[in-house]
Amino acid sequence: VGAKSCRELSSHLAYSTDGDDLVIIASMGGAPNNPNWYHNLVANPDVLLEVGTDQYEATAVLTEGEERDRLYAAQAEQLPIFHKYAEKAVPRVIPVFRLVRTTD
Repeated sequence: VGAKSCRELSSHLAYSTDGDDLVIIASMGGAPNNPNWYHNLVANPDVLLEVGTDQYEATAVLTEGEERDRLYAAQAEQLPIFHKYAEKAVPRVIPVFRLVRTTD
């Protein structure tokens, strides 16, 4: 849901997994600003996810510190371009969200 518009919005994002949770990174290709969807998740963390044919509700949790660093590094190992995004984004620390399933 849009932070300003309150409209339902959809974004196609790369993700990794950590246990049962999905992990998404607000890299915006290493740009100096966070993507719009970052602000939407901060304002409205309850989301509907579609992964393949699976659809379920989740809550977006903004990670910090060691957890954020671990999750970022894990996704960057799978998709090495994220290493370059982090270098390009300095001094911005790229946000990482954990998407925690709330329905079956």
